[in-house]
Amino acid sequence: PNGGGKSTLARLAMGIIQPSSGRILLDGKDITALDITERAKLGVGYAFQAPPRFKGLTVKRLLAIAADGEINDAECCKYLSRVGLCAADYLNRTLDATLSGGELKRIEVASLLIRSLRVAIYDEPEAGIDIWSFNMLVNAFSSLGREKSGSLMIISHQERVMQTADRIAVVADGVLTDIGTTEQILPKLTDIFRKGCIKVKN
Repeated sequence: PNGGGKSTLARLAMGIIQPSSGRILLDGKDITALDITERAKLGVGYAFQAPPRFKGLTVKRLLAIAADGEINDAECCKYLSRVGLCAADYLNRTLDATLSGGELKRIEVASLLIRSLRVAIYDEPEAGIDIWSFNMLVNAFSSLGREKSGSLMIISHQERVMQTADRIAVVADGVLTDIGTTEQILPKLTDIFRKGCIKVKN
C-alpha cells in the first residue's frame, strides 16, 4: 500500500538515508556504514521516481558518465534501443524540460543498464509515464530478468511489473508482511485487491 515504506526501503538500500537500526548486506558484506558513492562503486544503482533534469547535459554525455568513460554512438544506440528509444533522435538532446517524463525515465534506465550493476534499484519506474513507455520498461525488465546479469529491486504497485519478478516482498506500515515467489504472493495480492474493489451486496 501507499505509505507502507517501500520507497524508504529503496533509499536505505542505496544509502540516501541511513537506518536507525539493523544492517544492510550486499553479498554477505555489511555496507550499512557506506555512503552513496561507496555503494555505487560496489555496483549499486538507483533510479528515481522522478528522474532529475540536467540543463546542458546531453543524453550521450550522461551515458558516457554512466559508462565511466567515452562511449561511441553504436554503444549508445544499443542501450537506448533496449528501452525503446532511437539513438539518432536522442543522443544530442539535453536532459531538460523538452523531454517528457517517460523519455527521461527510459533514458535513466538505459544509464543503469550501461553500468552492469550488481543491484539496480528502481523506485516505481511506472510512475507518471505513458502506456508506450510503460510497455517498453516492462519488456526491458523481463529481458534483464532472463539475462540474470545482476539483481533488480523494483518498487511497484503494477501487476505487470510484479509478473516479471522472481520473488515479491510485501511492505506495509514499515514492516515486511510477506515474501515468496511470484507464484505464491501475486495471487494473494490480486485477491486482496479484488475483495477491496468489489462491493458486497447484503
